[in-house]
Amino acid sequence: MKGKRICVIGAGRWGQNHIKTLAQMGVLAAILEENKERAEEIKKNYSGCYFCNNLEEAILQRYDGYVVATPAETHYKIGKQLLNNGLHVLIEKPMTLHSEEAEDLVKTARAKSSSLMVGHVLLFHPAIRKIKELLLQNKIGQLYYAYSTRLNLGTVRTEENVFWSFAPHDISVLNYLIGTTPLHIQAKGAKFLQDKIFDLTMTQFEYVDNVHAHIHVSWLHPFKEQRLVLVGSKGMISFDDSSADKEILFYDKHIDIVGGIPIKVDKATEVIPYEKRAPLTEELTYFVENLGKEIKIANGMSGWEVVKILEDVQRLITE
Repeated sequence: MKGKRICVIGAGRWGQNHIKTLAQMGVLAAILEENKERAEEIKKNYSGCYFCNNLEEAILQRYDGYVVATPAETHYKIGKQLLNNGLHVLIEKPMTLHSEEAEDLVKTARAKSSSLMVGHVLLFHPAIRKIKELLLQNKIGQLYYAYSTRLNLGTVRTEENVFWSFAPHDISVLNYLIGTTPLHIQAKGAKFLQDKIFDLTMTQFEYVDNVHAHIHVSWLHPFKEQRLVLVGSKGMISFDDSSADKEILFYDKHIDIVGGIPIKVDKATEVIPYEKRAPLTEELTYFVENLGKEIKIANGMSGWEVVKILEDVQRLITE
């Protein structure tokens, strides 16, 4: 990773998180921010960093990698220009606003032998990685169902509904943990504050092997909750990323069928240890270490699949 040079395009709230993290990693080389006032403010803290005037200049510099943290409606145009020039790119979520555009970026990256990654940062959360490991170790047996909640009071959007705003995280995590994409989707939503913007949605997924899952997202909720629960034939797992301790809990609980009679098995709850590291640092480290290589986690294909699901749910809740 030493000696790599990364350019961040977009220095808004989340872009500044990328800038700070890459600077701490020692690989931040350049920033492109078209808002002149914001760029001048950021220069005060990153005086040693080069500030590009436009995308064309950033491309000509041919940095080792580019992080696109601009508004979602610009992701396709910027990503396409970078990939067409054979550059390696991490695009923030959602990858694009249309699945056709996401598919085109995947094809362009493949044609140009460029690394393409999507900023589904929770796939690099050490707790999520640990839960994946537990599933592979058959800790809870056959997975029956999972659910994910992302609830809070605000931030209410005026351009996108709550599912597009909150749920890309949950979709990417469920697909990663289950190892595939859903076969069937059902969804309902409700609008309270604005005529065309959904404030809450409930989405049900059916995967292969009769695995079911649901996602509940809302920005009209009295407290913050970011909870993931998985239920299997031998046990259950829960993780609440909004809690103070962020513990992974294993519940030694299940139902046995004995002689046709359901028998409850209810044993002790176990705290599963894991190394608590910053997910964004883990994500950016993976990106930098895999520049020019095959991206296996949060790659362009997985980003495209998330956008397709976002589109399907949008259609279902507006029917």
